[in-house]
Amino acid sequence: MLKIWLNKKAITPVLSTVLLTVITVAGMSIAITATYVITGNLKETMGERFIVEDVWFRTGVISLYLRNTGKTALDVAAIYVDHESQSIASLHLEPLNHDWLNLTYDWSPDTVYHINIATSRGNQVADHYTSP
Repeated sequence: MLKIWLNKKAITPVLSTVLLTVITVAGMSIAITATYVITGNLKETMGERFIVEDVWFRTGVISLYLRNTGKTALDVAAIYVDHESQSIASLHLEPLNHDWLNLTYDWSPDTVYHINIATSRGNQVADHYTSP
């Protein structure tokens, strides 16, 4: 029995195996946490969808009818007319809701305007619209 305790050849492989197991578990924990954080934000961004259903050109105002067709709420962060930023009132749309976004703008008749709407997550809808 004393001979078994004095034989120290097996201690090094056991310690190295335990150490490698601890390093592997720690590394996988970090990888799983990072994946969870990255895919959580990606899921929200991919679930954000909206469309412009209608555009009305009224005296001094461009009215855009937006519909949230996605699975997550969205906030309109910016709007650009012919690549120039315009000031707007904030607009929050829950999933499957819709609302008007009114933009004060002096438009000219029979002119094509490039309108780009951006959300707080960076999604954009852009198209060309012709005034009456």
